[in-house]
Amino acid sequence: MTETALSYPILSVVTFLPLVGVLIILLLKNNELIKYTALITTVVDLIVSIPIFTNFDKSNPAFQFVESYQWIPAINAYYKVGVDGISILFVLLTLIIGILCVAVSWTAIKEKIKLFYSLLLIMQTAMIGVFCAMDLLLFYVFYEAMLIPMFLLIGIWGSSNRVYASVKFVLFTFAGSVLMFIGIISLYFMAGKSFDVLEISKVKLPLDFQYWLFFALFAAFAVKVPMFPLHTWLPDAHTEAPTAGSVILAGILLKIGGYGFLRFSIPFCPDATIALKLFMQILSLIAIIYGAFVTLMQTDFKRLIAYSSVSHMGFVTLGIFSLNETAIRGGILQMINHGIVTGALFMCIGVIYERTHTRELIKYGGLGKAVPIFVLFYTFFSAAAIGFPGTNSFIGEFLVMLGAFKSSFYIGTPLILGISLGATYMIWLYYRVVLNEIKPEIKEHLYDLNLREIVMFIPPVFLVLLIGLQPSIPLSFMDTSIKYLLDIFLNSASVSMK
Repeated sequence: MTETALSYPILSVVTFLPLVGVLIILLLKNNELIKYTALITTVVDLIVSIPIFTNFDKSNPAFQFVESYQWIPAINAYYKVGVDGISILFVLLTLIIGILCVAVSWTAIKEKIKLFYSLLLIMQTAMIGVFCAMDLLLFYVFYEAMLIPMFLLIGIWGSSNRVYASVKFVLFTFAGSVLMFIGIISLYFMAGKSFDVLEISKVKLPLDFQYWLFFALFAAFAVKVPMFPLHTWLPDAHTEAPTAGSVILAGILLKIGGYGFLRFSIPFCPDATIALKLFMQILSLIAIIYGAFVTLMQTDFKRLIAYSSVSHMGFVTLGIFSLNETAIRGGILQMINHGIVTGALFMCIGVIYERTHTRELIKYGGLGKAVPIFVLFYTFFSAAAIGFPGTNSFIGEFLVMLGAFKSSFYIGTPLILGISLGATYMIWLYYRVVLNEIKPEIKEHLYDLNLREIVMFIPPVFLVLLIGLQPSIPLSFMDTSIKYLLDIFLNSASVSMK
């Protein structure tokens, strides 16, 4: 059965087109051709996806472009995909990040080029599949499919401590996903032997089972976000990963945790969600403030941005678990914003690391005099990370703060400290990297951005300004779906939310 607004299964085409690129790459021997094939594949994938966005009905909260085929009849599992106003934004973000990852790796990756670009494209298929899956078993397959490519990206092309970081990443993620799988199996039997996300959302689960299921899903999604205290894998993975790996982690993988909470935890476990709301908000506030203080102490350029992600993603989970329309809107927008801005900052670090081969901040300084075009972009993305008015992060953080205060004055107030600390560590970092005198040991290695590097920074700049100046564009996609999600959640809950 196929239900789609178009005459062809566009979501499947967009999801699996990167694998066609992989097949072509496997036949090639020339490294330049391999890189161009990967780039063309990601660009074509974005172009092919355009009808999804132009034909998407923003007033319809239901999943659209739905494709449903029986997959494993014996267990009632379906290949079922679709997008609503929430997931469609993450599909777009994945497609854009895919192009940037290829571009930023162009000269940075010099060994095993065929394997590297093949893994990037496999990751793209898995990530798009996660956001489109409407069957829990299918979601789990795509979710697990990301694990090995990411492990190899860190373990093969990472820095000196890459093996430790990649193993730690796998252990944390695998442990969480095993508990989630047990939760999915239990849910399958509780929901009348169905993996269908929409059907399961209609089932009223016993409260004790809801608690158990909430924590089973929490084990997977809180690791992915990552939430305090399950965040410790992230700084190591970010620091040791190649630039493209860090961009994928910041741009997409962390968002899958927030998406999972929204798509599964809240609608499946409404009563448990209400009961645990304060617990989740407190964990989010700890992540924001603790993450910011730890960020201030970092001496490694990449590790500093990695810890800032713990703090920034705390805003996301706080928005989600404030459980009101404004805060959830801010939480989703902040996921998109963080993917763009932090992804771009990791690209900045990758570009400058290619020249200096060091991430130690003590060796930096005076870049403003040596590489002015680079500093222009770096300044812009730093301002966006701070949440400067006119940039995308300002809108996202403002909506989260508004929603948090709506939830509780005592939950909203600590956010002021978190935002202040965020501005402090970004300005302190800027001072150490851009201002002062340039260090002799890196001076001779510095040269400014070339045309390829300038071009790859333009899409993030455009998106930062577009969302910052016209936030109604992304919000118009998600608004109806958020209202629908909250209606389902509140109608399913046995207790009222105070």
